[in-house]
Amino acid sequence: MSEARRGLRHVERVMGTVFSFDIRDARTAAVEAAVRDAVAWLHHVDAVFSTYRSDSAVSRLARGEIGLDDCPAEVREVLDLCAQVGRATRGWFSAAPGGTLDPTGLVKGWAVERAGRLLRAAGARHTCVNGGGDLQLSGEAAPGLPWRVGIAHPLRPGELCAVVTGRDLAVATSGSAERGPHILDPRTGAPAAGPASVTVVGPDLTTTDAYATAAFAMGEAAQDWLERLDGYEGLAVSGDGGIWCTPGFPGISCAGADRETEARPASRTRSGRAPATS
Repeated sequence: MSEARRGLRHVERVMGTVFSFDIRDARTAAVEAAVRDAVAWLHHVDAVFSTYRSDSAVSRLARGEIGLDDCPAEVREVLDLCAQVGRATRGWFSAAPGGTLDPTGLVKGWAVERAGRLLRAAGARHTCVNGGGDLQLSGEAAPGLPWRVGIAHPLRPGELCAVVTGRDLAVATSGSAERGPHILDPRTGAPAAGPASVTVVGPDLTTTDAYATAAFAMGEAAQDWLERLDGYEGLAVSGDGGIWCTPGFPGISCAGADRETEARPASRTRSGRAPATS
């Protein structure tokens, strides 16, 4: 197959952010159709879960106009997942962090992960699906080469604080650098006093993204919690620019890290911008 027929990239604005698809497999009719299906899926998720759309199922459920049984099946699935994450995080994650139903802390990662499955079902094995800076990575960037993901430094615009490398992993970051204090402490309903950013790396973006939100809300307690969590690793940048990471974090720090960070390979953080991948 000619080089011109290899690979496919697509960018879509939906859910109030930018999603991108980077497929490194052969560009087949099945893969092209899967990208169209994935884009349609993301718009469906937005129509069902957006808290900014008064006609979405989640908005109507929050107002009491309909019951859970009247909603699309995905709503119950997402709320069950939110409850599971809430238990795993000891209450630091909630589908109603401010007292009003808002499962968006989990929805985007769940939607991206499902989109990635559509690509895989079509035969794509080497893909990066990026939802507003949170990524689900499959396979390799090129034969024998892992994906490399740059994590934006939340306090130094234009700089990276780390680079993640790996295969078949998810990367998610929560922080306040670009969107301000939008993450709520589910125990008080007030904006969480977290670090500048927290990045979590794990196998699936549904849980990884939700864990990043919870870790940010935890603040200083996040490091001990993440170090005890099997299958997930984390890195945080504090308000004064200090960096800590869990012992198994698959990233290389670019600046200001402690010895644990410096000893590891690399990942990327979301400050709201799409990451650089290769």
